[in-house]
Amino acid sequence: MRKPYVLLLSLIGLFLGSTAVPAEAADNGSWSVYPAASKIAARPYFYLSADPGQTLTDKVVIANKTGKPRTFRLYAADAYNTPRDGGFAVRTLKERMRGVGAWARPARSRVTVPGHRTVTVPFTLRVPEGAEPGDHPGAIVALDERIDPGSGTLALGVQRAVGARVYLRVSGPTLPALSVEHVQISHHQPLVPGLGDSTATISYTLRNTGNVTLDPKVELKARGLFGRTLLDRDLTRIPSELLPGQRVRLTEAWHGAPQLDWGDITLTASAQHTRQSASASFFALPWLLAGLVFVAGVVTGAMLVRARRGRVRRSAPVRRSPRAAPTPSRPRSSPSARP
Repeated sequence: MRKPYVLLLSLIGLFLGSTAVPAEAADNGSWSVYPAASKIAARPYFYLSADPGQTLTDKVVIANKTGKPRTFRLYAADAYNTPRDGGFAVRTLKERMRGVGAWARPARSRVTVPGHRTVTVPFTLRVPEGAEPGDHPGAIVALDERIDPGSGTLALGVQRAVGARVYLRVSGPTLPALSVEHVQISHHQPLVPGLGDSTATISYTLRNTGNVTLDPKVELKARGLFGRTLLDRDLTRIPSELLPGQRVRLTEAWHGAPQLDWGDITLTASAQHTRQSASASFFALPWLLAGLVFVAGVVTGAMLVRARRGRVRRSAPVRRSPRAAPTPSRPRSSPSARP
């Protein structure tokens, strides 16, 4: 029986988060994948532009840094943002492709690279006539056919891959658009007011509703009772590349959040020629005080119910049973006179 395995895409920059990546080939230490050098200079990634219906050709290089030959499965893949942190990732070989992964075809789907050697493989990218304008990110991926044995109780094998990014723009109208959705705030209050730190977690969804890749910035503001400014800062844990049509769920910790206050938070996301905001209200209340308020509310409610029942009983009309009608007496006939 074949062991289950985990596909590990070691794409330098394909799992980015918000960390800057040096302009170099995608590399995992054992092999690397990068565009063939142009007549002008080496390229860290593929930057391509095309019209709908146009066909492009290019070349990708696979370099084996080990002393033994390695066999790779070569394929094109669509890119997406990971839901966890918005990192740049690509689809696996078995997933459905709709962009670069469906349009690009390497000349060889399987290639063996000798130790300490490189192999250059041409590929063709055919943009369909009805392709939507805008950005279509992807990658040319070299997947190692071997499955490395895993460690631990589950003993899952690991299959590794390295990919060179493809940034394709299809000509036509471009629309940068961004939205902030589903803003929520949850408080973590100490049991006793003033004893312990109070924190809050702000969660929200950042969505690219346009057709170009965005480098978003997010500003967080919190205002308390009477409009007091409680927080005003730029967030840093934001994906550096939010791809078209992608959404990510992000969180931000608010240390030193108020223990007793009432107000709202506002998140404002901006990118090139687009800016959107969303807000959510909050009511901060310590656990002990919240418990006392709850108990007081229950007691007050019980007293009101009891008082109401007493008023109903006092105001209810007394029903009397109807008296029987008196039976009419028969008139007595006077004695007839005797002759």
